[in-house]
Amino acid sequence: MDLEFHQLDLRYEGLRKRHPRKERQLLTSRADHGQLLPVIVVAADAPFVLVDVYKRVRALKRLVQDTVRATVWAIEEADALVLEHVMRATDPAGPLEQGWMLDELRARFGLSLEDLAHRFDKTASWVSRRLALVRALPDPIQREVRAGRIAPHAAMKYLVPLARANRDACLALSEAIAGTDLSIRQIGDLYTMWQEGTDETRALLVTDPLLMLRVRAEATARQEDLVRSPAQRFVEDVTALAGTARRAHRWLRDGVAAQLEARARQETELAMREARADCDALFHRWEKEQQDAGSEPTHRGA
Repeated sequence: MDLEFHQLDLRYEGLRKRHPRKERQLLTSRADHGQLLPVIVVAADAPFVLVDVYKRVRALKRLVQDTVRATVWAIEEADALVLEHVMRATDPAGPLEQGWMLDELRARFGLSLEDLAHRFDKTASWVSRRLALVRALPDPIQREVRAGRIAPHAAMKYLVPLARANRDACLALSEAIAGTDLSIRQIGDLYTMWQEGTDETRALLVTDPLLMLRVRAEATARQEDLVRSPAQRFVEDVTALAGTARRAHRWLRDGVAAQLEARARQETELAMREARADCDALFHRWEKEQQDAGSEPTHRGA
């Protein structure tokens, strides 16, 4: 059936984390092809309660559509939520989203831990751990996760324990990193620096986390340079030289030379001569070292 947007109750929109990149792709697809699949609703008193898919409705609204095509599930609202959650395959829920769903079902329908465990075919301990996860994470951070500005796994693995240790610091750090597209590993690095840092370091972490990550990366690189032997560095340099040569050759093969203007062609010619001279000197020295190594006397046991 076709429903107008005012006929939809979006009460569960906050239980889904958003993926801005995927939603942009979906918006483009809907603009080109229209709505291909229906959303899922259940018939409440009025209006219809949207069970799935919220991002599809958001895309249609942004395209200023008048209606949305929907399929009605003839089951109870709580059962519909559980069924959608269990059947989700393309974007399965993580522990934090599971906690949101469990908390909503407990609050809205008065379900006990045992009821929730039975419906999800899990143990009461599984339910309890996810509810504790949601309760430990401050609401402002949960909103950032739902908006897609902080990765759920990073929030679960690093921000939850930080919130338990220092709620104010966790809120400050989350505000600083929200929307920065930091990887889970980078957020883990920030959490490690917090655990190991002094009061001064922790203050810097919540005011300029990106600077602290750059400092850490530079220190790690310097440490790696100290650990690597000259022989390892030599092999890495030669490997990099070969890779650069292959990449430059592909540019020439694809016709980039014909696109060079006169000044760029002159600069390239000079760079080519310098590269040839430097590479010739390198190859000559390598051949000499090989000859010298081959001429060394061999000592054999009697």
